[in-house]
Amino acid sequence: MATHGARGRSGGRPTLEEVAARAGVGRGTVSRVINGSPRVSDATRAAVEAAVAELGYVPNTAARALAANRTDAIALVVPEPETRFFAEPYFSDMLKGVGAELTDTEMQLLLIFAGSDKERRRLAQYLAAHRVDGVLLVSVHADDPLPDLLAQLEIPAVISGPRSAAETLTSVDSDNYGGARSAVEHLMDRGRTRIAHITGRLDVYGAQRRVDGYRDALRDAGRPVDDGLIEPGDFTEEGGAGAMRALLERHPDLDAVFAGSDVTAAGARHALREAGRRIPEDVALVGYDDSAIARHMDPPLTSVRQPIEEMGRRMIDLLLAEIADRRPTASRDLERTQAVLATELVTRASS
Repeated sequence: MATHGARGRSGGRPTLEEVAARAGVGRGTVSRVINGSPRVSDATRAAVEAAVAELGYVPNTAARALAANRTDAIALVVPEPETRFFAEPYFSDMLKGVGAELTDTEMQLLLIFAGSDKERRRLAQYLAAHRVDGVLLVSVHADDPLPDLLAQLEIPAVISGPRSAAETLTSVDSDNYGGARSAVEHLMDRGRTRIAHITGRLDVYGAQRRVDGYRDALRDAGRPVDDGLIEPGDFTEEGGAGAMRALLERHPDLDAVFAGSDVTAAGARHALREAGRRIPEDVALVGYDDSAIARHMDPPLTSVRQPIEEMGRRMIDLLLAEIADRRPTASRDLERTQAVLATELVTRASS
């Protein structure tokens, strides 16, 4: 029976090579299993883990990281002010998924805010020193220089949603286009004819795709698309309230609103009630994210559920794979993954 601290054939503590020999695999495969890489079959992972247990192998994490020029640290970078991070459930749900997927690895997670120019300059210096093995970049805007900096530094990176249709970095996103279509189709099915849309920040590609889904759902149903019923928002409650007031001023006859986020919908609800409009009798309301806000609103909010925690888990899986496969950037360009996860409309009393 194997005991903790078992001696290897060399007389010292068991080595990586001895674990590989016991499992019948190569040294690199053992390394991938120990590092939590998803690029290993379940059977192979089980064989390696059994060999580790039988031999009592204990990884020397410090020596391994030093030899591999690694830090065993991942940065979750949020290019937004801290106030927005703590105000929006999207970020906490993403962090929850990321943290859950890292639980069984030896990676440390660093949360870094880069919402100001000063913070971005400090982050650039930090990344240039290669103090992390990889970066998760959340809430990326079209003009954000951070993704290009990561590519130049050849730091493995995964972003939560592409910057455009021509994204070159690995990304994980939800089906923003399909989610928006389902929201608008639902409102039309409920007999609504003057459907407005409060967008998210339009320098975010996901928000652009939601506008596309809104427009195409109306066109495909033979409905006119009135640009006066589209009002820019910024994913905040204050922005949602301001956008709703502007829409009511232009189109007091509107009878439905598709908001770019649940937080935006909360602001829109405030403005509607301020104007004496009942939800859903006078104006139906649909949000996006299906966060706790949607469930706790009065009335409960119909919302497009995007699997935010699952997106965080998938981002970690892809990032660990890139870290484990540190070939030159040029040879990896064709392997970039643009993962898109399905959304689901959750119907509640607001519509």
